[in-house]
Amino acid sequence: MTDKISKEPEDARPAGSGPSGVPYEAIKAIPVRHYGRWVSAVVVVALLGWLIYAFSQGNIIWDTVWDKLFDPSVIDGLGNTVIISVASMALGLVLGILFAVMRLSKNPVTGAVAWLYIWFFRGTPVYVQLLVWFNLSLIFQYINLGPIYKNETVDVMTPFMVALLGLGLNEGAYMAEIVRAGIQSVDEGQTEASHALGMSQTKTMWRVVLPQAMRVIVPPTGNEFINMLKTSSLVSAVQYTELLRASSNIGTTAGAVMEMLFVASIWYLALTSVFSVGQYYLERRFARGSLRSLPPTPWQRVKKNILTFKRSPEATA
Repeated sequence: MTDKISKEPEDARPAGSGPSGVPYEAIKAIPVRHYGRWVSAVVVVALLGWLIYAFSQGNIIWDTVWDKLFDPSVIDGLGNTVIISVASMALGLVLGILFAVMRLSKNPVTGAVAWLYIWFFRGTPVYVQLLVWFNLSLIFQYINLGPIYKNETVDVMTPFMVALLGLGLNEGAYMAEIVRAGIQSVDEGQTEASHALGMSQTKTMWRVVLPQAMRVIVPPTGNEFINMLKTSSLVSAVQYTELLRASSNIGTTAGAVMEMLFVASIWYLALTSVFSVGQYYLERRFARGSLRSLPPTPWQRVKKNILTFKRSPEATA
């Protein structure tokens, strides 16, 4: 005689119950308490408060800082800083692409020249290079390009030209290595496929390789540009009136040296902050082809945290 076992249909079981019909026990999630985070946060806030209090009690006339923040001379110096930084970065980027391609060329002459350029300009301080360009008239009294151009070196090497050559040529050496790394990050199959379609070497580089290499090139290039904004303060040594020199001139005249240094620092922080935001969104744009979903922006994270904070009391209730 066989026993007949009646099975209860799964659809007849109560929702949220196991095979025997016994309901599952609700899981109580207990958040882990991170006491170390709270302690470190308190310590950091206390040190930051102590630092702010120390500067507030120092021998600094803060009213002068705010009064001179938008001084016409300071604003002119700020504009010159942006101009020389953008112009030098543009020159460095063009030279970087040129010498990176030369470095990767199979021609041993162009490869050697590119290596020598990178070796020299990366191996000597930018401050020394600025002084060499500034004193170039001690070596060449005239700049003679034959029938094209001829003039005295003193007239040609203006403070702006000295700053442009000193910063731009130095930046080109660093950009050459950045661009070379970006080009080498692109799979060689992309080049082979382009050649199979009949594209020339130049067209392949500009239309296939470089657009894909931008994902690797953009982040360090943005860092180099932000560094260029700060390095541009060195051109005050060659009589170019940028932000630091304009602030120092006012500080020396008005007897407010430290106050004007704070003014310059505030503007440098403002510039780097603005360009950092631009770099962030530029990186997101070139990352679209390599990521399935882009990471949230800072504003999206803030909105998400606010919504989570608003919902948390309802969830606990």
